Amino acid sequence: MNHLLMFEPWELIVFAFIFLLLFGGKKIPEMMKGLGKGVRSFKEGLNEVENEIKDATKDITKEDKKDSAKKDE
Repeated sequence: MNHLLMFEPWELIVFAFIFLLLFGGKKIPEMMKGLGKGVRSFKEGLNEVENEIKDATKDITKEDKKDSAKKDE
């Protein structure tokens, strides 16, 4: 098992307390909102790249079919 991701409950409580002290109760929701927007933007970018790749492979497949049809004639 990966021991880096295993925390004891008291460690998480101490971490949350320190995080709250450093950033305050009002700043944390703003940070999480920004983090959520960043993750959403990243996912949208990945989807755009994935769609571009799919479109490009469809175009290549169409060209290959046209080329093979011309060779058959």
